[in-house]
Amino acid sequence: MANYSMEDIKALREKTGAGIVNVKRALEEAGGDRDKAIELLRIKGLEGVANREGRSASDGLVVAQASPAADGQVGVLVELNCETDFVAKNAAFVTLADTVLAAAVASGAADAEALGAATTDEGTVADSIDTVAAALREKLVLRRVARVAGDHVEVYLHKTAPGLPPKVGVIVATDAKGASVAHDVAMHIAAKTPLWITREEVPEETVVSERRIAEEKARAEGKPDKILPKIVEGRINAFYKENVLVDQEYAKDPSKTVAKLLAEVGGTVVAMASYRVGV
Repeated sequence: MANYSMEDIKALREKTGAGIVNVKRALEEAGGDRDKAIELLRIKGLEGVANREGRSASDGLVVAQASPAADGQVGVLVELNCETDFVAKNAAFVTLADTVLAAAVASGAADAEALGAATTDEGTVADSIDTVAAALREKLVLRRVARVAGDHVEVYLHKTAPGLPPKVGVIVATDAKGASVAHDVAMHIAAKTPLWITREEVPEETVVSERRIAEEKARAEGKPDKILPKIVEGRINAFYKENVLVDQEYAKDPSKTVAKLLAEVGGTVVAMASYRVGV
């Protein structure tokens, strides 16, 4: 039975700015003695964690891994944020990212909330993040996690500056035939950031909205009514070419589309995910 109350927790959080999990642990270790709990929080450097919540964490890194599965491979991509690039390259932060990734792979967590509750050697992922945040004196945020599965999963991580960890990450799942071009497709996704794989994946409401905007823009430009349908279709096709993977011009060879690249090997992309830190 806990030897402290909610009032004790509230009082310590207000006085120290420590996170609720760390406050509870300190009170348990101190046998409910507030002063001793405060001392423990100070010794462990955990005071002030909650006070950093209002600060912006727009830097950080991405980590990813492809692992064997019963019917192919599973890929996991995680974005972990911090406030500065100085911390982004700190060894403790990089090690934390690897710990979070390992927990994501092991737990099968499909979102940041579930991953935060996943277990690590120190308790939960959220606990591990709080501990490192306290040591580094900077706000750390587990922003997002993605999973894909297929016969083959390709991982591509891109560094945007020397000396810093990867800030662009892609995981792309293909069928067996697509494996031979999966790396090229992953690099293309990192460069062109498509939102969907095929036109069929684009939400109907998005297409309707784009058609409306294209028509209103054409009317505002004074285009004749008789050619409006053709103009609208042209602009919708341009929208697809910009945002749909298989319709995009292949980054390494703009003379062909990604669909053509895949057709050359008879392959298919079945899933993808891409993150750019802070975007």
